[in-house]
Amino acid sequence: MVGMSGPYLIRGSVSLPEAELMWRFSRSSGPGGQHVNTSDSQVELRFDLARTEALPEVWKARALERLAGRLVDGVVTVRSSEHRSQWRNRETAAVRLAALLAEATAPPPKPRRPTRIPRGINERRLREKKQRSETKRGRTGRDWA
Repeated sequence: MVGMSGPYLIRGSVSLPEAELMWRFSRSSGPGGQHVNTSDSQVELRFDLARTEALPEVWKARALERLAGRLVDGVVTVRSSEHRSQWRNRETAAVRLAALLAEATAPPPKPRRPTRIPRGINERRLREKKQRSETKRGRTGRDWA
C-alpha cells in the first residue's frame, strides 16, 4: 500500500499524530458482489483524546468538553464505509477525524456586545408606522372620527 497522504492538519501547525491513531478494519455492510464480502473495507479510526500529548492543553480540555457525548473512556471513534476500497475509507476517516477535532478545539466565539437602538431610529420607525396606519384607515368607507 502506498503511504497515506498524511499529516492531517487540525489547525495551524498541529496535526494528527500517526502513532496515536488506532485502526480497525471490518467488512462493510450492504449488498454483496464479487470480492465485496471477502474484503475488510470498512474502517474504524480511534483516537485517545484524553491521553494524547499532540494537542495543547487548552485545546484538549475544550475538545473533551465539546465531544463529551461522543467519547467512550476518552476515546473518539470515526467510521467510514462509503468507498469500496479500504485505502479511500482510511483517507475519509482520517479527514473526518481531523475536521471533528478542528471544530471541537476552535476558540469560542467572541461574546456579543449588546447595543442600544438609537432613539432617532426608533422614533422614525414609530412615525412611519403611524403614517401607514393612517393610510390604511383612509381606505375604509366608514368615518372613524
